[in-house]
Amino acid sequence: MRRVPGPLGIVAAGAFVLLAATACAASSSGPGASGASFGAVTPVPPEGEVTATGTVLDMGGEVQLCLGPVAESYPPQCTGIPLDGWSWDGLDGAETSGETTWGAYAVRGTYDGESFTSTQPPVLLALYDPIPLPDPTDGRPGKGDEATLSAIQNELPDRLGDSYLASAPQDGRLWVDVVWDDGTWQDAANAEYGEDLVGVRSAIRDMDG
Repeated sequence: MRRVPGPLGIVAAGAFVLLAATACAASSSGPGASGASFGAVTPVPPEGEVTATGTVLDMGGEVQLCLGPVAESYPPQCTGIPLDGWSWDGLDGAETSGETTWGAYAVRGTYDGESFTSTQPPVLLALYDPIPLPDPTDGRPGKGDEATLSAIQNELPDRLGDSYLASAPQDGRLWVDVVWDDGTWQDAANAEYGEDLVGVRSAIRDMDG
């Protein structure tokens, strides 16, 4: 089993019509020509418990789970999703400076599309051993050139909003990290840009690991 290369609401019926129309436009006009689809749909929040890894940042009682980049300041700074049900009691690996406490953990809980609720004791990230994800490309290189991937990458923060975490080109593909995807955004990316060009990776996983 290969690892995936990397760093690290309900979809309305009209969205599916949009995807179908966009797929036709993309096939005839080239990647990104339709200007719709990717970012215009919303993944369904996961049912049951999920897992996420990142930095928990508590600023005066406002706790968030940062799944993307963290500024190397002291204390660190990052933008995350609200984290409910969190307690520092008995946890190793936390640091405090002034009114800010933080640490890196694997967090198990539920995600409603806006906030994460911790339901089980977190695991110190340094001790966490995730189950490797299968490689969805089966080792195939992507079909994008540098200019095409760069153009797509530049528009992603505006199109995906707060769900966008990071992106990077690799082996002819643009790998896009988002807070959560149930496959909706990957399907939309395939419809708009064609397959083997954009890979979407969800930071929140609906499986153990």
